[in-house]
Parts: sequence; C-alpha cells; structure tokens
Amino acid sequence: MKYNQQTGWIEGIRHCASPNYDARPAGASIDLVVIHGISLPPEQYGSKHIDQLFTNKLNSEEHPYFKEICNLRVSTHLLIRRTGEVVQYVSLNDRAWHAGVSEFNGRTRCNDFSIGIELEGSDHEPYEIAQYNVLASITKLLQHTWPKITEEEIVGHCHIAPGRKTDPGLAFDWKCYRKLIEKR
Repeated sequence: MKYNQQTGWIEGIRHCASPNYDARPAGASIDLVVIHGISLPPEQYGSKHIDQLFTNKLNSEEHPYFKEICNLRVSTHLLIRRTGEVVQYVSLNDRAWHAGVSEFNGRTRCNDFSIGIELEGSDHEPYEIAQYNVLASITKLLQHTWPKITEEEIVGHCHIAPGRKTDPGLAFDWKCYRKLIEKR
C-alpha cells in the first residue's frame, strides 16, 4: 500500500467511490482514527451490501433490516473485510460521513478531523487476525502521514458516541491491535 497525499487515495487497494462525503472545514487537521464494525445483513459477511450502503444502492427488498437503513447517506474512508481486503470509499483528504453525532476530548463533529475505518464484523464475534494485521499496517501509514495520530487518538465509535454506538464492540481485541502496531 502506498498513500498518494495529493489525491488522498491509497494505491494498491480496491476503490469504490461513495457520493457521501464533503470537504473538511478550512484549517481542519486530521488527528483522530475511528474504528467501526459493520456487517450487512447483521453478522453475515462477504456480501456486496456494504458497498451498496456506502454508494446509496442498497435494495430494501433484499433483507428486512435493509428497510431501516436503505435511505441513510453514510460512508467511511476505509473498510477492512474479514479476508484482509481493503476497500476505500472516500479520499482521506475529504470528510467521510461515518461518526455522526460525536465528541472527542471536548471537540464535537469528529468527521471533521478523523479518518473512519470499518471492520467487517460485529460486536460479539471475534475479528480475524488478517484484519488486525492490515489495520495495524494502515494505522502506521496514517501515523507516518499525520504524526498527531498517537495511540490516544485511535478510538472506537463507542468512545466518541457512547450510549449511541457500541462498535467495534467487546469482541475487538485492542491489546492485540496495539501490539501489532508496535511491531511495524
């Protein structure tokens, strides 16, 4: 993986451009990584539905749960599938719509200054080691590009939207992830 700072796209991974983004506010610096968990339908993996959600093409008739979410306009910067495949939906230079109502260290609107990374999974099922390895590599790439992203600036969605969000969930192994970052 190689990051192109000019375009904000990571080379060597799959791109699936989402229309759900906008410009970051003038002067906003990227200094937070938010880790999420997602599966569509819930606790089912490997489908095309995550791509469809982030590109506004989710068919509400394919699963009862999709009726609740098919009209959402959301995105993320990156998705790491259970196999370790990485998909990028939004340029890292732009603001993806992943955090919603959120707050970190007294700052609201976390989308303004964060990078969102979705892991294909659920709160209650262990994530795959391939995902942790890729996540650690991407984290090092981000920290190299934005040195203000330290260990304290890597959080779960649950940390910036407590009571509203629970992902990446209790199944996410923070200790394993942090050890893998140190090794890189």
